[in-house]
Amino acid sequence: MHKRRQFLADVGMGFAGLAMGAMLAREGVVRGEEANHRKLVRAPRAKNVIWIFLVGGMSHMESFDPKPELTKHAGKTIAESPFKTVLDSPYLKRNLREFIEGNHKVQPTIYPLQVGYKPRGQSGLLMSDWFPHLGTCADDLAIVRSMWTTDNDHGAQLQFHTGRHAIEGPFPTIGSWVDWGLGTLNDNLPSYCVLGTPLADCCGGQQGHGANYLGPAHAGVQLSTDPAAPLPFAMPEKGVFREEQEREFSLLNKLNRLAAVEYPDDPALAARIKSYELAFHMQRAVPEAVDLATETSATKNSYGVEKGPTQTFGRQCLLARRLVERGVRFVQLFHGSGGGAGAWDAHSNLQAGHSKLCGEVDQPIAALIKDLKQRGLLDETIVVIGTEFGRTPGAERSNGRDHHPYGFSVALAGGGLRGGIAHGSTDELGFHAVENRHYVTDIHATVLHQLGLDHRLMEVPGRKRLDLDFGNVIHDIIA
Repeated sequence: MHKRRQFLADVGMGFAGLAMGAMLAREGVVRGEEANHRKLVRAPRAKNVIWIFLVGGMSHMESFDPKPELTKHAGKTIAESPFKTVLDSPYLKRNLREFIEGNHKVQPTIYPLQVGYKPRGQSGLLMSDWFPHLGTCADDLAIVRSMWTTDNDHGAQLQFHTGRHAIEGPFPTIGSWVDWGLGTLNDNLPSYCVLGTPLADCCGGQQGHGANYLGPAHAGVQLSTDPAAPLPFAMPEKGVFREEQEREFSLLNKLNRLAAVEYPDDPALAARIKSYELAFHMQRAVPEAVDLATETSATKNSYGVEKGPTQTFGRQCLLARRLVERGVRFVQLFHGSGGGAGAWDAHSNLQAGHSKLCGEVDQPIAALIKDLKQRGLLDETIVVIGTEFGRTPGAERSNGRDHHPYGFSVALAGGGLRGGIAHGSTDELGFHAVENRHYVTDIHATVLHQLGLDHRLMEVPGRKRLDLDFGNVIHDIIA
C-alpha cells in the first residue's frame, strides 16, 4: 500500500502534475516525510531568484574579465609569453574530467581581445564594450571572476545547474532545491518557472530544469511568453468553455472526495484533489502574468520588447520580473539554446557571434536590474548571469576560442549582495582561476544562504550528497 501511495504522489497529479505538485508540496500534502524540511535557519535577505543562463560558453575575457595581456602578446604561443607557467599548473589535470580524452586541447597561440573595455560606474568595474547597458548597472553587480568547473564539454551546462559532472548522470537542479526548500508564495502559479528554449538533449535536456530524486513536483514548469498559449500542456482544448471545464473539475473533485472517505489518510489522494482545483486557477493566473498589455510603453521600450534583436529576450526578462512580483520563487531564463551546443559556443567568428548575442541580452538584462531596483524588488531578488565555462586565451580556427573550464566569470546582483565589486581573479591570460577559486556549487550555496536556507541541510534521507554538491558560501560578496 505504501508503494502504491508513493507512486500516486509522484505521477498521479494528472495533466498538471509538475506545476500543481510544486504548489502542493509547500503544504506537505504530497508525502508526509517531506513536510518537515522547510525551515529557515536565518532571516532571508532574498525571496526570489532570476537565473539567467547563456548557453554555449560566453567568453569571460570579452565580457566580465578583460585581459589586455592577450592583445599585448597576440600571435605568440603561450610558451613564448611571460606567462608560460600556466601550462605547468596542476589545475590542468587535477579537476578535469573529459568525455573524450584530448578532444579539447590547450590552444597554444594567444588570441587578442576582440572588443574594447572600460571602467564602469563609480566602482570602476572593468567590463566589455559589448555590455554598454549592463555597464550602467556596474555598481549593483558582484562579478565572481574565479569560477571553475570539471567538464570541458557542453555537459557543463547541466553541471552548472546540478553541481555534478554529466558522466554521473542527472541530479536535482538549483531551482528544484529552492522549490523543495521554500515552496511557493502564490498558489496560482508554479514556484519554479522556465523561460526560453531549455538545454538541448546533448547537454542535459529537460534535466537542466529537472528535480531528479526530489520528485517531479519540484521540477521547473516551462512557460511561453505568448499570452494566448503560455502553458502548452495545461490549457483547455479550443472550443472548451470555462464553465464547461469548471463543471468537469467539480465532478472530478466529487469523485476524488468519495475515494477520500475510503482512504482518509492518503496524502497522495489529498494532493490529487487539490491539483485539479489549482490547475483551474493556473489557467487564469498564468495568461494574466504573461500578458504585457498592462506595462507602460516606457517599460517595454526599456527592455526592447517592441522590435529589433532584443525583442525575444526582452519579453522573457520582463516576464521574469512580473513572475517574481507575483510570488514565483525561481525563474530560469535560457538564452542561446536551439537544439545544439548553444549559440555562445564561439569556436570561430567570435567577434561577429558574441557582438550579436551581447546585443540581444545586454539591454534586457540591464532593464531588468533597473526595473527591479526602482520597484523595490532588487533587494529581495537575486539575479544570476551565468554560463557553463569560459573560452580559451588561445585561438581556435584563427578567429574563435575553444571551451575553457579552468577559469570563467559569473555576475550577480541584488538579494543582499554587494555591488560594484569583482571577487577572485584569473591569471594575466585569463587561463586559470587563481585567487579565491570557486566551483559552480559555491554560487548555489550563496543563493541558498541569501534565501535563508542552510545549504548543508539540503539533503534527502537515503540520498547522501558529496561535499562538492553543497559548495561554500561566498561571504565576500554578501553585503
